Amino acid sequence: MNQNDATRGRFITFEGIDGAGKSTHIGYVTSLLKGAGKRVVSTREPGGTPLGEKLRDLVLHEKMHLETEALIMFASRREHVAQVVEPAIARGDWVLSDRFTDASFAYQGGGRGLDRAKLDALEQWVHPHLQPDLTLLFDVPLDVAKARLSASRTLDKFEMEQADFFARVRGEYLRRAAESQGRIVVIDSTKTIDEVRAALQAALETWL
Repeated sequence: MNQNDATRGRFITFEGIDGAGKSTHIGYVTSLLKGAGKRVVSTREPGGTPLGEKLRDLVLHEKMHLETEALIMFASRREHVAQVVEPAIARGDWVLSDRFTDASFAYQGGGRGLDRAKLDALEQWVHPHLQPDLTLLFDVPLDVAKARLSASRTLDKFEMEQADFFARVRGEYLRRAAESQGRIVVIDSTKTIDEVRAALQAALETWL
């Protein structure tokens, strides 16, 4: 981004294993930012565009080779970055995305075991100059996450994975947080809603 820092928007991503509760808090952050006078674009991955939503359905419900899965994820992401994220940031909006590339490293890399070098190469190809300004990583123990997954809805293929899969996903998220130099803020999602909201306000304090 070469745009003046005072006029460009910001890019905030929300991450965590399935059941961590991140989706519960995206609405709160949206309200917080709008209350501070920011224009907000809320989006998600996979998805975020008409094509991306079609690819989302494939990724979440169809069996496929691991590398095919990763390539579809990044194909959806390329469209998302080009059509939604970069234009919004350029016009000064704040983009809130439910998942981004950290999720690919966590799920396809940590969970499924795809070579990290292949994910690095895809990241450099798809968005070489774009990284989130802030990533909020909602972290919970595996048993808490499992209990939160609703039994009243149909689970996608990721949500139906076993505990060892989610342990690897969580481990990769935490590894990335440890080496992120402050980009990823870990939020203890076992806390009360008020405590989580206080942590979110603290994480956003620099810009608000």
